[in-house]
Amino acid sequence: MTVPVLRALVLQYPDVEVTVVSRPFFKPFFDGIPNVNFFPVDLNKRHKGFPGLLRLYSDLRKLNVDKIADLHNVLRSKVVRNLFAMSGKKVAATDKGRSDKKALTRSVNKIFAPVKPMTERHAETFAQLGFPLNLSQPKYPKKAILSNEIISITGNKDEKWIGIAPFAQYEGKVYPIDLMQKVIDGLASEANLKTFLFGGGEKEIQRLNQLKNNHSNVSVLAGKLKFKQELEVISNLDLMLSMDSGNAHIAAMLGVKVITLWGATHPYAGFQPFGQPDDFCLTANREQYPLLPTSVYGNKKVEGYEDAMRTILPNTVIDKIKKEL
Repeated sequence: MTVPVLRALVLQYPDVEVTVVSRPFFKPFFDGIPNVNFFPVDLNKRHKGFPGLLRLYSDLRKLNVDKIADLHNVLRSKVVRNLFAMSGKKVAATDKGRSDKKALTRSVNKIFAPVKPMTERHAETFAQLGFPLNLSQPKYPKKAILSNEIISITGNKDEKWIGIAPFAQYEGKVYPIDLMQKVIDGLASEANLKTFLFGGGEKEIQRLNQLKNNHSNVSVLAGKLKFKQELEVISNLDLMLSMDSGNAHIAAMLGVKVITLWGATHPYAGFQPFGQPDDFCLTANREQYPLLPTSVYGNKKVEGYEDAMRTILPNTVIDKIKKEL
C-alpha cells in the first residue's frame, strides 16, 4: 500500500529522491518508479538484532538522507528512526490508527464506521515532512510487455484475462473452497475468458490444480514463474479476484480492477485496495453475523462465525466479475 503513495510523491515532487528500505523480496514492487532506489535489509545476518539495527543506521547514514518516513512504525523501524532523530534529521511515522481499528473490531460497543485508509495515513506522514500529497488522481505503470518465456506459459492474450488468488494468511479470510470451485467453473464456461490461479507453496499448488478442474481456459501459474514475472502477468489482467490479501494490493498498485471477498475482516479497517470502488468489495452478511469484522487481519476466530463467507454467493461473485469486465 506504500507503492501508490510513493508514485504520487515522485510525480508531485520530481526533485525528491527516495530510498525504500525493506526486505529484498519487495524490491520488484518499486522497480521502474522514477527517483526511487531500493536498499535491501539483511535481517538474517548484517542487520539482525539490535547490533544489526545499529549497523543498518550506519549504512543508511552513508546515503546522506535529509528526512525519514517510517511507514511501518514497529519496534525495529522505531529504533532506526529515533537514531536519525537524535542525529538531527527530521522524522515522521505513520499513525496506524490502532484505537480506531480496535473500536471497529471489538464485540462490545463496536463502532462500525470506516477508519482512515492506510494510503491516506502514509500520505499524512509525508505531509509532516513537508510533502502534502494528492492521491485522487493516481498514475499507474504501463502494462508489462510479456517475454516469450511468460507467453509460453500464459499463451497470447486473445481473450479477457482474470486472475484469482483464492488464499490468504488466515483461514477467516479464505472463501470456502467448494464455493470458489463454483466461481471458477462458472467463469470457465465463458468462452471469451481465461482464468489464471495464483498462490504459493506445494499445498496451495495442489489445491489450485484441483480448482483448475480440467478446464482448458483455466491455468495454474503458481510455481511456474518468478515473482517479478508474476507481477508482469498481473499487470496484464483485466480483473483480479482476491481475498483480503497481498494479491489484491499488488493488482491495485498496478492499476488493475480488483474484486475482493471479505470474511472475518472488512474494508472499513483501512485496507481496501487502493483506488478500487466500494462496491468492488463483497462482504459477508453482517445481519447474520453482526460481530463482523472480528479482527483487522483475520487472525481471530469467533465461535459460530466459521461460515460467514458462505453468505457471499458464487453467483454474486460471477455476476460482479462479468459486470465489471
